[in-house]
Amino acid sequence: MTRLKARLGNGRIIIAPGVYDGLSALIASQAGAEAIYLSGASLAYTRFGRPDIGLVTATEVADTIAVICDRVSLPLIVDGDTGFGNALNVQRTVRTFERMGAAAIQLEDQTMPKRCGHLNGKSLVSPGEMIGKIKAATDARASDNFLIIARTDAIAVEGFEAALDRAAAYADAGADMLFVEAPRSIDEMKAIVASLGGHVPLMANMVEGGKTPPMKAADLEKIGFSLVIFPGGLTRAIAHTARAYFESLLRTGSNEAFSDRMFDFAGINEILGTQELLEAGSAYDEKRFTL
Repeated sequence: MTRLKARLGNGRIIIAPGVYDGLSALIASQAGAEAIYLSGASLAYTRFGRPDIGLVTATEVADTIAVICDRVSLPLIVDGDTGFGNALNVQRTVRTFERMGAAAIQLEDQTMPKRCGHLNGKSLVSPGEMIGKIKAATDARASDNFLIIARTDAIAVEGFEAALDRAAAYADAGADMLFVEAPRSIDEMKAIVASLGGHVPLMANMVEGGKTPPMKAADLEKIGFSLVIFPGGLTRAIAHTARAYFESLLRTGSNEAFSDRMFDFAGINEILGTQELLEAGSAYDEKRFTL
């Protein structure tokens, strides 16, 4: 938790890949990620085979946080959707996610049920209601190192200037980071930094095929963003690979044709640390403690 807050202050952008379970978090850690992002969309996609339209519950997210934080020590930023209800629900969500081991929660100003920020047809709560939720969140956290990230989806609903106004009000309410979702051009992204960069750190979201133009982390850093998430990239990559794998298996009746694109049994056990875990378990073998 402390690491994320301190790291945001050193001027270099943080790349937070999207994960959705213990294995994806482990592989991200092994690849060198500094922080990871638990995407509500990726949970909906992978656990339920459903779109990101508010179907995931707070309990399901909390269970996933616990699994991930038990496996890796990376700072975990969690998509908290709308907080799963009113201000009191937000407080319960914050307490639960922090207790499970998350380093930050992202809260948005959509109505319930929410939907992906790059889908059309969204609606918003009033600025006052969202400000109340942010204040509730900051009051509920046990440590100031647990970050409250305020997201606004107002660009698509009320326009760009309204989104900037909302975000500034959210920073004044106590948000530790701002996330203006789905800017439609690089000029809008620069304007977000120009307007809000003096308040708190800013977060960007890269969604392939979404409303925001794709940018590299280094270019976002030059503009002035502190954190960039790639929330669903892994899910889309795995879905693409899974389709190719199943088609190959069902066509050929074997994994042989796909073997250069998959780990074998030894390979996956090396990633998982199977031998190390078995050796650790042997320290508690009953033979060591006979009377």
